[in-house]
Amino acid sequence: MELVIGTKKWSTWSLRPWLAAKRSGLPFTERLIELRQENDQTEADILPHSPSGLVPALKTEGVVIVDSLAICEYLAEEAAAQRGVALWPTDPIARALARAAAAEMHSGFASLRGECPMALEVEPRPVELSPATQKNIRRIVGLWLSMLDRFGGPFLAGDWSIADAFYTPVATRFRTYGVKLSDYGDDGRAGEYASLLLEQPDFLEWEAAARA
Repeated sequence: MELVIGTKKWSTWSLRPWLAAKRSGLPFTERLIELRQENDQTEADILPHSPSGLVPALKTEGVVIVDSLAICEYLAEEAAAQRGVALWPTDPIARALARAAAAEMHSGFASLRGECPMALEVEPRPVELSPATQKNIRRIVGLWLSMLDRFGGPFLAGDWSIADAFYTPVATRFRTYGVKLSDYGDDGRAGEYASLLLEQPDFLEWEAAARA
């Protein structure tokens, strides 16, 4: 398998399936495409590898799978079949709630994503956030706390899952933009969870490469 990804300091969508691929134990290589090049060069570099002109893309079995969630679902099935590794919870309710959490991140929180892009090269600093972004953060804190309550942590559905891969870039945003989760309803556990995501060895490997 070859995972085509974008610049590591910026590409949240690439980070998510990369984390899932690392957890899967499946062998893969990565192809890095530089983002934000001038004169449409980025799209020109991506198109030979991804028909959507976007990253990430997974090249496997003679096909190209685009979209981070679709890639993660494929990896989950292959990891279970080939390695006996579960990237989603085995309990049906836990799996459904973890999938719902990932899907909400996949399709929602547009204000947070636009106003606070992932920027791993930037030193943390507090910024003034719009009401729409503050609303996004309150929802994320509420979602995290409800899942930590239900499944007991330390991750959203108990053990690490793809849902945690989807919220790892969110944790980087909270760190970079000086977001105090206690201002948004956190009792301390959401902050601990965000810190846990940023302490995972796979994320630390990605971050080190992003800052190199």
